[in-house]
Amino acid sequence: MQVHFGVELLKPEWEQAVVCIGTFDGVHRGHQQVIGAAVDRARQLEVPVIVVTFDRHPLAVLNPSKAPKAIASLKMNLEQLQALGVGLSVVLPFNAWLSRMSAQEFLDTILFEKLRASCVVVGHDFAMGNGREGNTDWLQQHIETIVVPPYEVDGVRVSSSIIRDLVGKGEIEVANRYMGRGFEVQGFVEHGQKLGRTLGFPTANIARSFDQVMPKDGVYATWFFVDGKKFKAALAVGTRPAVGGHGRTIEAYLLDYPGESLYGQHIRLRLEGFLRSEENFSNLDEMIGQMGRDVEAVRLRLT
Repeated sequence: MQVHFGVELLKPEWEQAVVCIGTFDGVHRGHQQVIGAAVDRARQLEVPVIVVTFDRHPLAVLNPSKAPKAIASLKMNLEQLQALGVGLSVVLPFNAWLSRMSAQEFLDTILFEKLRASCVVVGHDFAMGNGREGNTDWLQQHIETIVVPPYEVDGVRVSSSIIRDLVGKGEIEVANRYMGRGFEVQGFVEHGQKLGRTLGFPTANIARSFDQVMPKDGVYATWFFVDGKKFKAALAVGTRPAVGGHGRTIEAYLLDYPGESLYGQHIRLRLEGFLRSEENFSNLDEMIGQMGRDVEAVRLRLT
């Protein structure tokens, strides 16, 4: 998949395209319906399908105090778009200039002139332009527009906000069902207190690079991906009160890991299930015993 940041350097050689527009944070099952409809329409017309998305959530500019934490990074979202069959993604910098652009100007200069859109595919609650004036009714008056209805799972409308809430509550299994895959954390392995190795459970401390929504403090059954390999892991999120921890950390104990150093490595964590809440143990022996039980719980959960 080709990715263009901005449209200034775009020089389209195609005559028409189906364009799908949205923030697509997490590329959940509702988003997948919208993108799938765009891919299907593009195949019918035998034209390219282009996804237009943004480098940040619009509220980060429009109302920063209400901007939500991200479900996934831009890179993670783009990977999912590629997996859905998108050939070209255009990432627009959502800045003050773009926020002031009228719906007509966005349609004329970006959709028509730069992308040569002949059809637009959007979700039911989509609107573009200053003041959200370019809603679905407005779009349908100016261009062929496919409006994809809400997508429900178990009678609940799937949305990024609901998934953020579920992750924050530790309800990972439900969040994963709404996403259509496991919720992921990505980052780099950094040096920690090295206490885990003295207890017989050496852990990898994870440093993240963006403001991502995180699950509530506790222990999770997790798949750990590094260097093309996959390991089961017990992931601990929290402040580590039993060992006088400072600040919130993410630590993963890898089951059956051969032992090569992971420092500096980029890794992926796919959370599969909540095991227990964080505890403050009265002594280290009690904590070691519980960690052993966590390991067995991970083995049972991940097959």
